[in-house]
Amino acid sequence: MKKTLLLFAALLMSFSLAWAQEKGTPAAENKKADENSTEKVADKVPDTYANDFTYTPYTPTFKSDGSNGKVKNVILLIGDGMGMAQAVSGYYANGNDLAILKLKRLGFVRTYSASHFTTDSAASGTTYACGVKTTNGFVGMTPDEKPAANIPEKLSPKGIATGVISTDNISGATPSVFYAHVAKRGATADILSQLPLSKLDLFAAGCESLWEKYAPEQVAELKKAGFTVLNDYNQIQDNLSAARIGVIAKDADVQPVMNGRGDFLPATVRQAIEFLNGKSKKGFFLMAEGAQIDWGCHNNDVKYTVTEVIDFDKAVSEALKFADQDGQTLVIITADHETGGMTIPNGDYDQNKVRALYTVGGHTGVMVPLYAYGPHSQDFQGVQENTDVHKKIVELLEKGK
Repeated sequence: MKKTLLLFAALLMSFSLAWAQEKGTPAAENKKADENSTEKVADKVPDTYANDFTYTPYTPTFKSDGSNGKVKNVILLIGDGMGMAQAVSGYYANGNDLAILKLKRLGFVRTYSASHFTTDSAASGTTYACGVKTTNGFVGMTPDEKPAANIPEKLSPKGIATGVISTDNISGATPSVFYAHVAKRGATADILSQLPLSKLDLFAAGCESLWEKYAPEQVAELKKAGFTVLNDYNQIQDNLSAARIGVIAKDADVQPVMNGRGDFLPATVRQAIEFLNGKSKKGFFLMAEGAQIDWGCHNNDVKYTVTEVIDFDKAVSEALKFADQDGQTLVIITADHETGGMTIPNGDYDQNKVRALYTVGGHTGVMVPLYAYGPHSQDFQGVQENTDVHKKIVELLEKGK
């Protein structure tokens, strides 16, 4: 009996530690489920949401779309967990209108990792940032635990400016693969300590309580490394002459948009484009993540999912506007994986209503859509590996500088 109780206690402690490591940081504690869970949702009924979070998406001109012209800049927008159903749910809920679904060039991306049929965000993010398939949980590392060079490390020496934005914490899996190299995605303090040493010219993500808890001393290191550190994301536009900009967002600015986040994502994308474009005549690369689409799907919460998709689309509109003004900017919109096994059994066009059913509480192994706009958007059509997306981005920017 005593051995049984000890075994049960050990198992309980092991589960608790694993759960704590997965959730990791303050922003990620917003009801996020175990992302690798593939258990069927028991007795789940469709969840319905009638949306009042509408906006008018930008309509692109298509002037440079599909041309063979020079690619000077690339804006990569990652809707974490956003499969086709998530995008379509946002489309229906926004009055049958999204900037993403106005685009003509569409491909699909295989998402499996080096270790699992179904990837996590660290492994899939590493493919986009570094161009290598890796083990689930690895950040910017090869499967044999060697650092893999990321896009900022490859392009910064060539004079190309780089930036990262996320509605997650900056230590989250997707943003961290663009500057850190660790074999454990939950190693938050280690990940944050690598940011001052990174090649990034700009970052904007959560959050103040994260830095206070895990790496208060690293804020001073960021300043020593030349970052102008801001807490108000709207001040990016007031610091365009800064050498580097780091936005450590207030906790409220990275909460769910349905709870009052405001325009953090589209506003930082717009201002980051202005900063990076002014910083380098040789071009820029910007990654912006709509992280909480994934969290809404983990929670099987259609309102959370839909409002995050629409907010993400606002950022897409900002990128497309600049691409049309510039003529040498390639915009890529995709996902790292699908989350929730989401389907849409019904809805109501007149009421912007979506009725969604989630089949799992974690990630799935389906391919995800990729939408491209601008010169060489045609290069991203068809079925491709996620590693190919990285290789095409780097090749186009190296040719265009």
